[in-house]
Amino acid sequence: MKTTAVRLYGKRDLRLETFELPEFTDDSILAKVISDSVCMSTCKTAEQGAEHKRVPDNVAENPVIIGHELCGVILKVGSKWTGKFHCGDHFTVQPVINPGINYDTIGYSFGSIGGDSELILIPAEIVEKGCILPYTGDAFFKGSLAEPMSCIIGGFRAFYHRGKEEYTHKMGLLENGQMAIIGGTGPMGLGAVDYALNGPRKPAKLVVTDINPERLARAEKIFPPEKFSQQGITLQFINTAAEDAREILMESTGNRGFNDVLCMAPVKEAVELSGKILAEDGCLNFFAGPLSKEFTAGLNFYDVHYAGTHVTGTSGGTVNDLLTALRLMENNVIHPEVMITHIGGLDAVIDTVLNLPSIPGGKKIIYPGIRCPLTAIADFATQKNDPLFAKLAACCEAAGGLWNKQAEKILLDHFNNAE
Repeated sequence: MKTTAVRLYGKRDLRLETFELPEFTDDSILAKVISDSVCMSTCKTAEQGAEHKRVPDNVAENPVIIGHELCGVILKVGSKWTGKFHCGDHFTVQPVINPGINYDTIGYSFGSIGGDSELILIPAEIVEKGCILPYTGDAFFKGSLAEPMSCIIGGFRAFYHRGKEEYTHKMGLLENGQMAIIGGTGPMGLGAVDYALNGPRKPAKLVVTDINPERLARAEKIFPPEKFSQQGITLQFINTAAEDAREILMESTGNRGFNDVLCMAPVKEAVELSGKILAEDGCLNFFAGPLSKEFTAGLNFYDVHYAGTHVTGTSGGTVNDLLTALRLMENNVIHPEVMITHIGGLDAVIDTVLNLPSIPGGKKIIYPGIRCPLTAIADFATQKNDPLFAKLAACCEAAGGLWNKQAEKILLDHFNNAE
């Protein structure tokens, strides 16, 4: 069985190729990938090649398929899995196979499974580890965003507060507290805003910051403060480009500070600002992953001692976080479409991955079964002579400028790639 996929051979060496998958066996599963979300981690992987801890040392001789935020349809099930999986089932994946044991990861370590491939052959070791997760949501792109949403959910679960009387950590966001998301208008930031506003524990006040007025305006359009004020949540969007950013943020809390701060920017100034606005017993989660192992920032240790401020950090989510994300999406509680700004086909993957830091906007959704240049949703209307993009433009405009299940169906039907 042949597939066409984007494979990694080394540093900045990505190739779109057609090749034979391994032979189907009684303990394997054959599946079709419908969507994959491009992650900044994949860009970092392409830059590092075999030096990346999740990429095999012999990747030059045994290339791996990239992409780990995938959603697809099962086509054929080996006899070992009869009754557990069925042809036609929709699924997504938990990318990390053996957490805490080794670094084997879908999208980094395997030659027969990855998100940027038309077909994949799922080996027994991945199925046995419980990494193939059923998905019953109404759109494939949502399944692709379950993994990044699981990282956000894990980040919220990692907040903790010790209380004043007993040094007992109480895990999770402080309900009805004051929360800030620093640098919160990128794709992961918007996902975090969505979860904060719609998740199981909600703050009474949520402040979202950035230094880019256009990004702030888009975020405020997606999340109108008046809508959430009716639900008892005060939502503010604040530009922190000013020198007195700390004073502005503190004033927004009545100078009490924030109980929970999620820092989404691996920037020294953003991290230090996050620490300066913590309330007593406030928790800072440094969520953003810096590229440099030497990245440092200042922290006021007087406040650590006397005010009990503290720092944590999270990278990735657990299987339970991913399952939580799937259930919330299936029930339309959270709305990961707020993260998406571009769509494209398999032929757009290489340029997108290698140039991701310089491409503006949020998440890029790839549909491996089609061939289509990476296109911003905001640019659909400019493709006036293309009937497909005219339909997509009208559909997304009706959805407030967001990608949506109807638009996905239009795209897949056009290329006869729907399941």
